[in-house]
Amino acid sequence: MKLFLVVFGLSCGGLWAADIEALQKLGAKVTETGGVVAQVQVKCDNFTEADFGTLGSFTTIKNLTISGKTITDQTIALLTGLVELEQLSTDGIQLTDAGYKHFAAFQKLKSLAFFHPAFRSKDFTGSGLVSLKALPKLERLTFAGSTAGDVALEAIGQLTQLKEFRSWHTAQTQAGNASLVKLTNLTALRMGQRLPEWGKDTPVSFDESTMTVIAQIKTLEALELSEARLSAKIIPQLQLLPKLEKLKIETVDISAADVEAIQAALPKCKVDYKAMSDAEKDELLVKKLRL
Repeated sequence: MKLFLVVFGLSCGGLWAADIEALQKLGAKVTETGGVVAQVQVKCDNFTEADFGTLGSFTTIKNLTISGKTITDQTIALLTGLVELEQLSTDGIQLTDAGYKHFAAFQKLKSLAFFHPAFRSKDFTGSGLVSLKALPKLERLTFAGSTAGDVALEAIGQLTQLKEFRSWHTAQTQAGNASLVKLTNLTALRMGQRLPEWGKDTPVSFDESTMTVIAQIKTLEALELSEARLSAKIIPQLQLLPKLEKLKIETVDISAADVEAIQAALPKCKVDYKAMSDAEKDELLVKKLRL
């Protein structure tokens, strides 16, 4: 019996090693914890359905970072066996709105990030994000670099389990920002600027007037403001956030004197500020964001 157990253990160990090697041959960076695969980072640009099946067979993965246009409604379904997932970060996925129903399989998911999802695709309006309501433990969501706009924000506004939300470089408008007020458990928010549409006059999605909306999210403890032109005029709105402890102002055109005035007006809040050079303002705010 002992001989059998030893042989069986060696056999299983060899197979496990071979399986990990197969995953690594796909270009994956694999991290093991307690003898099992817990974290994987991989670019899926050249993945076949069989390759997605291989990735999906590692059901112990807790932290997964994937990217590539091969990630579609069909191939994301091959990953639904990853029921231990707690963190998932994606870049360039090509899901339609209907494809987001597959995320219901990841019931332990706490953190989710979408970078450049289905960029310029008419099959993704953002309405499918409402499917994330089925994830009771989801606390952190990043939605950035998307041509989806107010429809996406409306769907995200229904994810009342969220505690942290980060967004920038989307197609949202000032009207879409109003949906954020529905996030009644939100403690941390990063607000960035929309990407201007080429050849069109695209109104800004974030300026001093946006602070009227943000001031209604009374649960906020941390706030990051980026990619805008601001001044000390936002002080009254910031003072309406009773739990605010951290304020970060970065890639924002604002004077040092105004930042000092904000800090003085918020004595219980730590203000973290990084000044922009004139060259940075011209390159990012003027040329890229057309502010």
